Amino acid sequence: MKHFKSIQEMHRFYGFPALENPLLSIFKCTKNASCTIGSGEFTSDFYMIGFKKIKSGEMIYGRTRYDHDSGTLSFVKPRQVIAFNNIELEDDGFMIYIHEDYLNGHPLHTEIKKYGYFEYEANEALHLSPKEEAIIWDLYHKIETEYNNNPDDYSKDIILTHLDSILKYSQRFYKRQFINRASLSGKLMSRFNDQLSLHVTSGALQSKGLPTVKQLASQLNISSRYLSDLLKQETGKTAIELIHIYLITEAKNLLVSDVNSVSEIAYTLGFENLPYFSRLFKKEVGISPVQYKKQYVN
Repeated sequence: MKHFKSIQEMHRFYGFPALENPLLSIFKCTKNASCTIGSGEFTSDFYMIGFKKIKSGEMIYGRTRYDHDSGTLSFVKPRQVIAFNNIELEDDGFMIYIHEDYLNGHPLHTEIKKYGYFEYEANEALHLSPKEEAIIWDLYHKIETEYNNNPDDYSKDIILTHLDSILKYSQRFYKRQFINRASLSGKLMSRFNDQLSLHVTSGALQSKGLPTVKQLASQLNISSRYLSDLLKQETGKTAIELIHIYLITEAKNLLVSDVNSVSEIAYTLGFENLPYFSRLFKKEVGISPVQYKKQYVN
């Protein structure tokens, strides 16, 4: 698999024009031309942000394929596998490539890692409304203007300020997308609980241990970060918090009705580490499992 350490290396490989900045590349993809960087998979050391309305062709990143024709923003982090194959656009789009080193010394170097949508799959891209699309295009054009001007002491900060705005607006727009798809998130919550219940009742707790967000997300055919963010929007709790709440609810029932010891109950629920179980229980309930059991025994 091809790996690009620099944006310049990718430009040379695919015959793109010379870069204005070796650590940053932006360009429009027109509806009258193929917007592809070759067939086959590759990885890189840079972030990618792309807006496209795909007419035909295929974009792959994560474990899924993107082939619908909505106007969407997609986000790819460094070293994530990606492929663009023979893409034709319904309308103009754009691509922004930002090398990790371009962010050095700027707050965005840390902040960009907090945006969970860089962990999403291709089919979890951000679908923009016309008004949202106009906002993103306006910010892109501001970056483009600054990118094509003669650089000075302010160029990088201005570009990164507009880039930061794109990321912040995208976070806001994802919130809107989650709300607009409330029926989907409700169904997902139900399926999430079903998978948790199945893990407990099937004996998987003893054979496979505690359920993880990654395992449950895989069973639901969704990325773990998208699952957690969607559940957070719907319930106020992340996926791991909901797993903990479910297990502690089961633990409270067993502590009241089961004659087994706290350590045996912890093992039954998949906890191999008793202190971890006790800390988690006290965090959720306010008292230790031993104290909880005693108050009902007495």
